[in-house]
Amino acid sequence: MNIVKRVKAPTPKFFKVLRNIGLALAAVGGTIMAAPIALPAVLGSIGGYLTVVGGVLSAVSQITTSHDDVLRPSTVEAADSKV
Repeated sequence: MNIVKRVKAPTPKFFKVLRNIGLALAAVGGTIMAAPIALPAVLGSIGGYLTVVGGVLSAVSQITTSHDDVLRPSTVEAADSKV
């Protein structure tokens, strides 16, 4: 399954919730970083970390699929027998 098919495949409900949380974290982090007032350096760093964590969480959650054909039991057994 290539990356385009994974992104277009159905996402389980739990990972949809995680994706939305990640998007919210990225939005909050971006807002902190783009604040028009001078903020302490600590808040700027926190904003950067929130943006990165939110982006990664959203991306990983989006490519998680609910298809069982990604790893079929026969594929796993064949891989175990080769080891």
